[in-house]
Amino acid sequence: MHTQTTSPMTDTVTATQPNDSLTTPAPNSLPPITILDGGMGRELERRGAPFRQPEWSALSLSLAPDSVRDVHVDYIKAGATVITVNSYAVTPYHLGDSFFSEGEHLIRTAAQLAFEAVQESEKPVDNQQASEKQNSSVSVQIAGCLPPLFGSYRPDLFDSKQAPTIARPLLSAQIDYVDMWLVETQSSIVEAQTWHQLITEFTVTQKEAIFKNAIASQKETISKPIWISFTLDDSQLDIDDDDSDSSAEPNHAVSAPMLRSGESVAEAVQEMMALNVDAVLFNCSQPEVMNAALQTAKDLIDKAVHPMQLGVYANAFVSEQVHKQANAQLRDMREDTTPEHYLMWAELWQASGANIIGGCCGIGVEHIERLAQHLTDR
Repeated sequence: MHTQTTSPMTDTVTATQPNDSLTTPAPNSLPPITILDGGMGRELERRGAPFRQPEWSALSLSLAPDSVRDVHVDYIKAGATVITVNSYAVTPYHLGDSFFSEGEHLIRTAAQLAFEAVQESEKPVDNQQASEKQNSSVSVQIAGCLPPLFGSYRPDLFDSKQAPTIARPLLSAQIDYVDMWLVETQSSIVEAQTWHQLITEFTVTQKEAIFKNAIASQKETISKPIWISFTLDDSQLDIDDDDSDSSAEPNHAVSAPMLRSGESVAEAVQEMMALNVDAVLFNCSQPEVMNAALQTAKDLIDKAVHPMQLGVYANAFVSEQVHKQANAQLRDMREDTTPEHYLMWAELWQASGANIIGGCCGIGVEHIERLAQHLTDR
């Protein structure tokens, strides 16, 4: 059981560590971990890079691209083995009509910056590093970011008819640089299904073009793993400002974990298994709601003997009442989600079956370094 309290004087959320009654498996029974990077937007803000709403992390792509590359490089140095292209905010929701004139260029720039960061991280600077690189079997991969097309936390705005127009440049501008597709922060099942369909159709079209031009050597690089990540309803963690006795027990509230659309996690996972996606993840929600979703998914996957991987990357947002307005203003960060505390949650997620773990908004380089140090050698 996890508990959450607030101070009536500060309204600062303080989450306890996972319940001591949980049994941690022996180290050799834990799944090997793929370490994702952390959030891009808040890391740029923390470093003083151009950052504001509504452009979010897309602003630095045009005004300070080197800062984006630097964040990628630092996540790799921290131990991330998958970095995510900074294309999350390159949608009309963030950029308005300029998306249709500048979007594809910005997306390609974002993909190139991720590629350059990986290339830079692989250059040995001395003989010792060269030896370490030679002895290391871990190479950094790039996840092509496929964001919510009509705004985070807004399943009500989803428009399947308009989706292909927005999705096309996100796919075409990243295809040559990425190792997998990461469909992020999906609030409803239909959003995820639509992205899967668009990726599949795009892949078929690309393959047809390659075969037409007889470039047989490229055909295998077109099909890429598909990871689908859902954002969860964490509104049960909200606490009224005038509630001076605010003790909540997230576990009983999320016994039947849901997406932000109100659909069940169980249904979402079953639909993703039917599509044979390579991984299902949960992201951009508070740490307290992740484990119930993860356990639900793990039970279904085990019963179906399905090879799908599981992942988690939570955010550090302070809980608030109106989740529909997630993009309306910059949200405050929790003070308790330190690297040490976030590691406690990550250890719980690993024990529950997650083999892909990273961070979302507000989870930075220091958090990822702590995860890499403690989760990958267990």
